[in-house]
Amino acid sequence: MPELPEVETTRRGLAPHLEGRRVDALVLRRPDLRWPIPPELSEVLPGQRIAAVRRRAKYLLLDVASGSALLHLGMSGSLRVLPGDTPPRAHDHVDIALDDGRVLRFNDPRRFGCLLWQPAGQTHALLRGLGPEPLSDDFDGAWLHARSRGRSAPVKTFLMDQAIVVGVGNIYAAEALFMAGISPLRAAGKISRARYEALAEAVKMILAHAITRGGTTLRDFLAPDGAPGYFEQELSVYGRGGAPCPRCAGPLKQASIGQRTSVWCPRCQR
Repeated sequence: MPELPEVETTRRGLAPHLEGRRVDALVLRRPDLRWPIPPELSEVLPGQRIAAVRRRAKYLLLDVASGSALLHLGMSGSLRVLPGDTPPRAHDHVDIALDDGRVLRFNDPRRFGCLLWQPAGQTHALLRGLGPEPLSDDFDGAWLHARSRGRSAPVKTFLMDQAIVVGVGNIYAAEALFMAGISPLRAAGKISRARYEALAEAVKMILAHAITRGGTTLRDFLAPDGAPGYFEQELSVYGRGGAPCPRCAGPLKQASIGQRTSVWCPRCQR
């Protein structure tokens, strides 16, 4: 599933093409993706101008005067801005036709993505209860330390909890914990504030760098311009179980933590 850097890369790629454009029509080739597409979208979107393309966690929001179209790429979704006469391919489920003759096309083979509606002044249920954005000033070591007290869950599971901080998925949690020298097995409530300061800084550095490198190329992800991300070439531990640690050259350990494959260095991470 695309993680925060992939979604932010998508947002940055789409924004110049969408912001300021008027929606001429909404074409739905099927009535649902992961959930039914709200029928009112076909009524409220056409005729409105896209004021901004925003991201909240791993969701994209297309803001118009009466609300926001809420998009999630799921496991295999992708968005492209194409000439309006481009023939649809298999799994091209949604077109948002623009006033310049182009379309924003949503392709989703597995249909785990979504297109929903958030009326102006409201917060969609999917966005309620989310933690701070990891690249914002609201997220830091003090926040992690305060929220972790009394928690016995492994710190990797804690870091991936969307109520704690949004958008830190399996790949970037593994990389940040390695950078901070913290074992993913450590109980979240047993980690000091100083070490959480290092972890928060690592999360920010890893995510910011991944965004500049175009995200991490997963099997199903391509950036809006069709180019893959390049951060995967720089992964220190994720997907490298049994390989030499880039710091100490000892073998990296791999195990399941919270039902997710985790890789870490038992020497460098404590």
